Amino acid sequence: MATQVEFLGVLFIVWGLLTTLIGLSTLALGIGAVAIITSAGRGGASGQVAASVTAAIFTLLAIIAILWGAAHIVVGFPLRRRRPWGRIMALILGSVDLVLLPYGTALGIYALWILLNERGKRLFLPDA
Repeated sequence: MATQVEFLGVLFIVWGLLTTLIGLSTLALGIGAVAIITSAGRGGASGQVAASVTAAIFTLLAIIAILWGAAHIVVGFPLRRRRPWGRIMALILGSVDLVLLPYGTALGIYALWILLNERGKRLFLPDA
């Protein structure tokens, strides 16, 4: 069971790195939309509004993805070291991951399965 918890920690780190990478590429799209806004005479007023909305949405999604990925990376390391707070945070993140089809769902199910069974719980006790 200890190796499964370590593997789960690695999965959290990998998932966090991939999510952060997606966030950074989405941020690049937001920056591209800002470049369209600042370029003179492109698309008229309606093009400026559309580019502004696009830039705002891409930037917001990028920030969310970067923070979500960073949270997984931060939790992955203490989870591998079997820190009790890492287990609690992994349960919270894994529960939210369930709605992120398809890979987040798989990670969330695996995290809940590993961390909520009795053998998994015992690994995070102070004397374990």
